[in-house]
Amino acid sequence: MTKFGIIMVAFLVMQGATGAPDYKSALAKSILFFEGQRSGPLPPCQRLTWRRDSALRDGSDENIDLVGGYYDAGDNVKFGFPMAFTTTMLAWSVVEFGDSMGDELENAKAAIRWATDYFFKATSTLPEKMFVQAGDPNGDHNCWERPEDMDTPRTVYSVDTEHPGSDVAGETAAAMAAASMVFKTSDPTYSQNLLQAATQIFDFADKYRGAYSDSLKTSVCPFYCDFSGYQDELLWGASWLHKATGDDYYLNYVHTNEKTLGADENINEFGWDNKHAGLNVLVAKEYLTGNAVFLQSYKSHADSFICSLLPETSGTHVDYTPGGLIYKIGGSNMQHVTSISFLLLVYANYLSSSSQSIPCGSVSATPERLRSIAKRQMDYILGENPLNLSYMVGYGDRFPQRIHHRGSSMPSITDHPDFITCKGGTIWYNTTNPNPNILVGAVVGGPDSSDQYADDRVDFKQSEPVTYINAPLVGALAFFSEDKNNY
Repeated sequence: MTKFGIIMVAFLVMQGATGAPDYKSALAKSILFFEGQRSGPLPPCQRLTWRRDSALRDGSDENIDLVGGYYDAGDNVKFGFPMAFTTTMLAWSVVEFGDSMGDELENAKAAIRWATDYFFKATSTLPEKMFVQAGDPNGDHNCWERPEDMDTPRTVYSVDTEHPGSDVAGETAAAMAAASMVFKTSDPTYSQNLLQAATQIFDFADKYRGAYSDSLKTSVCPFYCDFSGYQDELLWGASWLHKATGDDYYLNYVHTNEKTLGADENINEFGWDNKHAGLNVLVAKEYLTGNAVFLQSYKSHADSFICSLLPETSGTHVDYTPGGLIYKIGGSNMQHVTSISFLLLVYANYLSSSSQSIPCGSVSATPERLRSIAKRQMDYILGENPLNLSYMVGYGDRFPQRIHHRGSSMPSITDHPDFITCKGGTIWYNTTNPNPNILVGAVVGGPDSSDQYADDRVDFKQSEPVTYINAPLVGALAFFSEDKNNY
């Protein structure tokens, strides 16, 4: 890295340390985080230089090149399902809020392309087979080892015509379709290739239906089991293909399969496993613009979801911590916070464009109210909370120091060039010392229901960053980085 590059990274780390939230600084950091999650040979422009090349032979045992892509969290496995959702959300962030990203737009595009280049490789054997994971998760989770050193099995896993994976394939189709919109103007050839791949992947997902966790079992469970079923990913993939192509075939698919694929189920969930709330918000735009009045049910479900987020409503709504953070029981709560905040902002824009608000009993969910809820979540993440702690690493004066992340917690190759074995990293896992490498922009799982956070590397539910926390956060921070209103 050049001296200028080193200075720029230091500048990114220190920006936003005091005063009101600095959304532009947080946006830059949220995108920079993805460079710390890269697998494969790192480019000359790599800014987080404590990371080095890793997993350079992925796929070689199957005579296929599966080098590249992202590690999903603090481990060294490339799980295709959450990687695809991460990519969809990064692309959706650019589609909706790219005009607000300024100089960070190119970095956001680079983050998307790092994933889509990998997906081209992973789907190159379609329509017979699709690779959906690299790295044995059981072997990996028994080690605490830098990605540059890992010597655990790099087993690759696939779905095929007899062992289907409509969920991971449907999400990958959505990712490629959404990404095709991102590159439509700047790289039309790449965009068209993405769209062609998305169409082929979706056809594979739809023709050979089934959940990938049923096909791969303990290879993906309990890590990324498909708990909600594959049906939502088929509707989600079709919705993105319609958005990218304008082809009514996909809109009719969403409509005619509404009942058989359970579009009215679990409407208040959105994340790597369950797409229902995001699906309803995405499809509701077609109804709001008058393009498809037959999709009224999706609009109704989207409205119900939005009303559930208003704490002042008398009906059932999501829980909030005493400090005001959206809270759902389970691990990595910040994934819910960022994805829900993103949907609030997207739907607020949709409502504004059609001059509408949502009746929620005795109160009204206006676009301004939705944005104010999302802003409160962003500000909480960035330090306006009972602990005065930023949950984004490298942002603010106080942020998590002991995140559950192998590469961040162990000395870099530069500082410790000797090979570290599978169990050799245990001393760094168990130490209470701060992580030596700052994973700038990483947002951890977050505090408990009482706004308490222990900053303990061992407590992965609170201290582990994941790509699908940051992906929707990119869009939300982009909105507030340019927005001049005080919500």
